[in-house]
Amino acid sequence: MTAYTTNLDLDLVLERTVDVAPELVWKAWTTPELVVRWFAPKPWSTSSCEIDLQPGGRFDTVMRSPEGDEFPNSGCILVVEEGSTLVFTSGLAPGFRPQIAGEGLPFTAVIRIESDGSGTKYTATAMHADVPTKKQHEEMGFSEGWGAALDQLVDVAKSL
Repeated sequence: MTAYTTNLDLDLVLERTVDVAPELVWKAWTTPELVVRWFAPKPWSTSSCEIDLQPGGRFDTVMRSPEGDEFPNSGCILVVEEGSTLVFTSGLAPGFRPQIAGEGLPFTAVIRIESDGSGTKYTATAMHADVPTKKQHEEMGFSEGWGAALDQLVDVAKSL
């Protein structure tokens, strides 16, 4: 298991225990056909997702606003620990190629999935390079948006 140190000055964290099995949470995070069903908090949606589940692989999504505008997000997977840890970043393109995050917000996501009784302890950390970027992500509604997306993930996982 890879160790990550949370820096509360730079990181935003969503931690909850959900009532679905860890393998279903993992499947919802790593299967593109499932990601499009929950990734964007409603009324937004995810119109497409591509995942190459290996270090250096792509983690790309396109989010669609209620007005129909599309926002592509391209990233690189850094760590895959089957069933427990997924780390990806918008700071790199597939193949670990440096990229400018475009209009998006540069951050690294650390998704941790741990068994907790009959459910899952879910921890999502958004790591930022500086305080202004963290603040911007927070003001964009990190807690509400990522929390709503997690609720949608749980609904999808329960349907599997």
